[in-house]
Amino acid sequence: MTNDTDAALSGKIMCHALWARDGRRLADFYATVLGTKVSRTFPDESGNNVAFAFHVNGAMYLFYTSESFQPPTWPEEELPFHMDFTFPDVEVAEKRLLQMGATKPGHQPGGKHWTVLLDPSGQPFCIHGTH
Repeated sequence: MTNDTDAALSGKIMCHALWARDGRRLADFYATVLGTKVSRTFPDESGNNVAFAFHVNGAMYLFYTSESFQPPTWPEEELPFHMDFTFPDVEVAEKRLLQMGATKPGHQPGGKHWTVLLDPSGQPFCIHGTH
């Protein structure tokens, strides 16, 4: 007999939530990166849309607007979380992401293995070529 503390968990990610000064802009950015569009908005108690979402492969990506948001000071501070993306042609993807508002910091710890970019809110993410 197995008790509840020994049973394996089998959770699934339901939602990835990120904050930014402009949640809509960040939602549009990542929706484009993932080949979709923002499909849902959530208002605050005053009726102002403050959260923006889309779904990919059953998981929701949710982006909140927060006037007090401050981007991390990476690489000086360690990141508690970041996202990695793969693309069939990483050079083309990098150019397109930069056109969309990403920036490329000077610090590139991945060498030839990955490239670090900063999204429009200043949060780092990594891009890789498809292996």
